[in-house]
Amino acid sequence: MSMNKNTIFGWASFLTFLVGAALVLLGVLKYKDYAIGFSVTGIGFFFISWVFNALKGRV
Repeated sequence: MSMNKNTIFGWASFLTFLVGAALVLLGVLKYKDYAIGFSVTGIGFFFISWVFNALKGRV
């Protein structure tokens, strides 16, 4: 399988989204004292994932 730039951006977007979701869920479910920090960081990962997805086909 040949990985071109669009495939790499797609995988990077998907994996970054998973990390963001894991951070938000960790903050909400396990570390309630630090939920704000985990959630803000997870939302930041969501935004980075969105940017990677928007870059597909443009770079």
